[in-house]
This record gives sequence, structure tokens and C-alpha cells, in this order.
Amino acid sequence: MFDILILIVALILFSILAFKRVSAIILGPVISIFVIIAARLPMFESMLGPYMQAAAGYVEMFFLIFFVGAVFGAVMDESRAAESIARALVRITKGRWAAPVVMIITGILTYGGVSGFVVFFAMYPIALQLFKNTNLSRRLIPAAISAGAWTWSMSGPGSPAIQNIIPMRYLGTSSMAALVPAIVGALGQLILIFLWLEYRGKSLRKKGYDFNDTSLPPLKEIEIVPGTQEVPLPNPWISSIPVILILVTFNIFKLPVEAAVTIGIISAIALLWKQRNGVSEWINTLNRGAVNSAIAILNTAIVVGFAGVVKVTAGFDKVIGGLKNLTLSPMAFVAITTAVAAGVAGSASGGLGIAYEALKDTYVNMGINLEYVHRISVIASGTLDTLPYQGAQITLLGICGLTHREGYFDIAVTQIIIPILVLVGLVIPMASLGL
Repeated sequence: MFDILILIVALILFSILAFKRVSAIILGPVISIFVIIAARLPMFESMLGPYMQAAAGYVEMFFLIFFVGAVFGAVMDESRAAESIARALVRITKGRWAAPVVMIITGILTYGGVSGFVVFFAMYPIALQLFKNTNLSRRLIPAAISAGAWTWSMSGPGSPAIQNIIPMRYLGTSSMAALVPAIVGALGQLILIFLWLEYRGKSLRKKGYDFNDTSLPPLKEIEIVPGTQEVPLPNPWISSIPVILILVTFNIFKLPVEAAVTIGIISAIALLWKQRNGVSEWINTLNRGAVNSAIAILNTAIVVGFAGVVKVTAGFDKVIGGLKNLTLSPMAFVAITTAVAAGVAGSASGGLGIAYEALKDTYVNMGINLEYVHRISVIASGTLDTLPYQGAQITLLGICGLTHREGYFDIAVTQIIIPILVLVGLVIPMASLGL
């Protein structure tokens, strides 16, 4: 029991310190050292062995994906192409369904390969103006943006998101794995989130929580008045071409995701060249994307390294043995273990890395179709990763000027409860029937 208690205490410490905004780069090694000492493992052998092997293995396998994704996001952001696409879609809806529309626009951008963190900054000013025009409470902005970035667009069939790539690399499956359950799962999440955001918007308005809600932190004047930019927005159709090229080359021509996104980068620069002031500005854009990629993968790999240490403890063996002895179906086992790993990491991609590093052989040996393992694990990773200490949600709440008390409830509903309902009520039953 003491061996398992060590892991529980480690996860609680990880959660508390992450909630206090301690960087994952600090948390990974520090909590790993705590586990090593408490579990009486050899210090330097454990840090230089299991810890560094897991972290380095993750970087080796996924760095190029992070790199091209971050560069593409920077290009789409600084050329204002992402903003152009978003504003065109807002015009089509004529300001109706403000929160669901923000969610859908964000999802379209991320489905097209734009990084979630880039979308946060690109979508916030657009969401702000749309919510102002419809007198909708700002409490819903974080949920609307992050639900678009990390639910159906992340786990849907053909998505170039890193979460959809990780099972491909470990299991040898395709981006369209378990196509029918994947489509139903994505549509189920999209529809339920749409309905929830629309319901909540009306409910908050009835309660007197409108855009000018005095209980929320006041907006700065620059946030209320749309900003002016020297460079006009590019044509939305032209802006969409790089996104379409990524999806086509990745899913139809079956190019590796790194190659597909590289084509998107080259096409975006060629089509949007005039949006930046010459070679020097384009170099600055590419540099920013490259730096962002290094920070993103390092944060994730450091947590995966912590999982490498956990995997060699006696407590981990007891936990996995206990799960295996429960009367769980193999598909439920995949869902639970992946969700728990994502909760530990505070990251869907980090959780998938942890789960597959530790349990890949177990998943493969369970005797079920690996396409179902792929799809169930991707959707499950997008559930408990959204606990309050998740760094991305803390970042988004900061961008929106809100606290967890004001914005987290709807984040939890749209990104924990709804994906779990879809997974348990639709995806796993369909997979069990062999659909």
C-alpha cells in the first residue's frame, strides 16, 4: 500500500504545484526525485536512465511534428490569415450563436493544423467583439475557444493534431482509424458542446450576466475597441488554401504529417508574402515558431520523463496489476488508463506519451482491433487532461482576464464531462459492436 501511496502523494504534489503555476520544467525533475527517494530507487541511475530515456524518446519521436506545427501556426498568426478565416465565418453567421460559432471557428483552424496556443491569441479579440455585439457574458469565452481546440478537432478522424499522431506512431494505425466511431464521436462532441454553449449563454443572460457584467474584471479600452493594423486582412479563401493542402496531403496522399505541414508552411509563405514586410519579418516569424516548438515539446517531454520513473516503481506495477484484475473490458481499460495518464500529465499529448510508453504492449496483447485502441485513447486523453492545473487552460484564462471561479465550470463541462459521455455512450459501444 505504501508503494501506491507514494504515487498518489506525487500526483497530489504535482497537481498543487502546477495549479500554483510552477513550470513543468521544474515539476518533472523535482517530483521524479521525490518518487525516487520515497521508492528507494538509485538516484542518478534513475534520473539518467528511465527519466532521461522516456523524455529523450518522446523528443526523438515527436519533435519534428511540434516544430512544423508551431512554425505553421506562427505563419498563419502573423500573416493574419487565421484572423481572416475567423472573421469570414463570423460574417456568414451574422453574429448568431456567438459562443458556439467561436468554438466552431477555433475547431476549423486547429483541424487545419494551426497550434492551439496560436489559436488562443488569434481568437480572443474576435470572440471579444462577437460577444460584445451579442451582449453575451465573457465567462464563456475560455470554454468556447478551448473546446474548439481540444475536443472534436483534436480527436476527429484525419486530424493532424499531435494527439492523433501519437497512436499512429506507436500502433501503426492511420489518421482515419476507427472511421465510423471517430466520425460519430466528433459529431457527438460538436453537437453537445454547441447545445451547451448556446444554453449557457441564454441562461447567463437571464441571470443578468451580460457582456458588461460588473462582477468580472474590467476590460482595458484597447480590448473593447477593435485594434487597427497597418497590413489589411488577406483574402479568406487564399488564407484557407494552406489549411486545405495540409488536410489533403496528410489524409488523401498519405504524406507524413511533418511533410504535409511543411507543404502548408511553404504555400502559406508564398500566398501571403505581402502580409509581412519583406524577408527580415518572415525570418522573425519563422524564428518565433521555432522557439515556440522547443518550449512546447520540452514542457511535455519533461512530464513524460516523470512517467518513465513512475513506470519502474513497485507502486506502478501494483496499480496496473489491480486495473488488469478488475472486471473491465479491454476498451474500458484503454479509456481509463489513458485518461488517468492525461490527468497526471495535465496534457493530452503528454498523457498519451505516458500511456503508450508504459502500456503499449498491454494494449497490443489485449486482442482488440488496434484502430479502436487508437480512437478510444485519443478521445480519453482529452478528458482528465483538463483538470484545473492544466497549463494551457491557465494560460487561456489569463489571456481572457478571468479566474477559474469565473470560467472553469464551462471548461469542465465541455472538455471533461461531454467527451466522457460521448466516449462511454457512443464510441465504446460502437467499437464493441465492431462498427
